Amino acid sequence: MLSKKVTREELLVVAAARQINNGDVCILGVGMPIIAGAVAKKTHAPEAVLMMESGICDFEPRVMPMHVADASATRGYSYATDLFSVFATITHAGYLDKAFLGVGQIDKFGNINTSYLGMPPDSPRISAAGGAPEFYAYAKKSILTMRGGAFVEKLPYLTSPGYLGGGNEREASGRYTPGSGPAILLTPKGIFKFHEETKEMYLDALFPGVSVERVKADIPWDLKVSDNLGAFPVPNDDEIAALREFSPRASFPSPVAVQLVFENFKRKMAGSKRN
Repeated sequence: MLSKKVTREELLVVAAARQINNGDVCILGVGMPIIAGAVAKKTHAPEAVLMMESGICDFEPRVMPMHVADASATRGYSYATDLFSVFATITHAGYLDKAFLGVGQIDKFGNINTSYLGMPPDSPRISAAGGAPEFYAYAKKSILTMRGGAFVEKLPYLTSPGYLGGGNEREASGRYTPGSGPAILLTPKGIFKFHEETKEMYLDALFPGVSVERVKADIPWDLKVSDNLGAFPVPNDDEIAALREFSPRASFPSPVAVQLVFENFKRKMAGSKRN
């Protein structure tokens, strides 16, 4: 039973956290994926194995890392390896269950662009590929998040392959882990999944207060909608407590977040003195 009011950002983080199952081996980027991983580890998935592409493996997030090689993530971790081993020994060898990837632009078959706003080299750069092409290719399932990106009919630049042209094209290419590909896209307006046969994206759940028409207004193709359209999962008290303790800044405006940081610190200090 939920006894706390929750923010819109918290709904999104918890929806991402629930994609992590107990025992999953997951690669996480800095930002919302790390927060989701921290919530999952503290609640329903204590045996999930979280790692970053730098080679920090099986860590339990204590504070938000500044980058993928942040030494703060080594507290309580199992081991560290090198970047090459993450891509080859772990990812390419088939040990990666879930990859969490951010999206700049995405088409109806889950192909994504995180590189350029147009054709290089003259177009502005969005960010870079990083490990996304490899993780998207070889992770058994990929969880996508998009908070400021865009749906496009045709990508100006392909960074990472989803289901290519749809249907069995990805599988038939023989280049990727069998059965792999994007499983879900989480946005502040809805949750999207991919049709089992056509691999076309469809709307599966709506964010509270958002209509189907508002979602469709952002999408340049005729978006299909699930016959059993759902809603975002309702967080429970344990999830909200874990999220607010780990990253108040992910949930609240800065003044409130700073106050929560101090309150959490004082509570921990009081607990350590009693022990």
